[in-house]
Amino acid sequence: MDYDAIIIGAGACGLMCAVQAGFLGKKVIVLEKADKPGAKILISGGGRCNYTNIGATHEQFISANEHFVKSAFKQWTVEDTISFFETYGIYGAEKTLGQLFPDGKNAKDVVEVFTSLCAEMEQQIICSAEVIAIENEQGQYQVNYQHNGKIKTLKSPKLVIATGGLPIPKMGATDFALRFAKKHQLNIVETAPALVPLTITGKDEAWFTQLSGNSVFCRVSNEEMSFEENILFTHWGLSGPAILQISSYWRPGQEIEIDLLPNQNITAVLNTERQQNGRVHLATLLNRFYTKKFTDALGKFLPLSKTIADLTKAEMEQLEQTIHHFKVKPAGDKGYDKAEVMRGGIDTNELSSKTLESKKMPACYFGGECVDVTGWLGGYNFQWAWASGYVIAQNL
Repeated sequence: MDYDAIIIGAGACGLMCAVQAGFLGKKVIVLEKADKPGAKILISGGGRCNYTNIGATHEQFISANEHFVKSAFKQWTVEDTISFFETYGIYGAEKTLGQLFPDGKNAKDVVEVFTSLCAEMEQQIICSAEVIAIENEQGQYQVNYQHNGKIKTLKSPKLVIATGGLPIPKMGATDFALRFAKKHQLNIVETAPALVPLTITGKDEAWFTQLSGNSVFCRVSNEEMSFEENILFTHWGLSGPAILQISSYWRPGQEIEIDLLPNQNITAVLNTERQQNGRVHLATLLNRFYTKKFTDALGKFLPLSKTIADLTKAEMEQLEQTIHHFKVKPAGDKGYDKAEVMRGGIDTNELSSKTLESKKMPACYFGGECVDVTGWLGGYNFQWAWASGYVIAQNL
């Protein structure tokens, strides 16, 4: 058959690209290494799929070029995403911070939208298809792939690379896009796990381990960024939404600061309490805000058995520092196994922001996670995937 394009990768970007190309009357074929399409969609949000964020703008994305996503987001907006899914029976239920989840449905239903449309428009998806080689001869991309033990060949004038990033290798994630880009002299922005839990080792490890399972609403910050959400203490360190968010801005060797009571001033609370009942013990006061287990652990830094009337000026300052400026120096992160996305990727300077076509490789397009565009936690990365898939489809 003659195809207008070969799409490698049946994730969010590749599936959207195939469907949008079909709407335009273009015939594409999608090659997917895994045994089913949309593997990462299916596990997102614990299977519930946070498919966009109503507040998504270019400002929630990390890239060497912060303006790069603007063109794609003008072409395919959050409203377009919402409308697209509503057309096929998926309505958004807003959770925290603008996150949209399918109301009464789940990730399987999201994938079903794409697979049904592809079947309807006869856009073929071949799963368990591992690409072996790609060549470009006389304006045609030739893709050799292995399927059912046989090597097969496809040819097309246009090629789309939407193979995702490195997270969750046990689900088949590979560095295919990065290797392909490097082979053709495209620059790669250094990659690392992002939206990933952080580990604590050494002398502080035992203190964090004892708090495993405790969740605290905090403000977590570094010199670049600040997030207010829950953190979760684990037996190996820190997780939870606020930690995942800050991890995208964290680099090894850096400290992060945690405000354990972000919407109150502990000194003001203590002074008010002191006027009313100075005989209250500091532990009793802190138990109003934290679990007993967490308060007890703070005893490593604070004189919990003292009454608040007896606290010295130095102890008051220590309380302020501990509650509002708790410093943590993570040893590392949990790696691609536990990361939600990859930071870095194919340098956006190598691509047209309007079409996502490679400047060095005509008629070759890159979209989704393999590009140096990393969103916050909360549906932002899906919005980029849908938008980049749409943009590429318009130019096939």
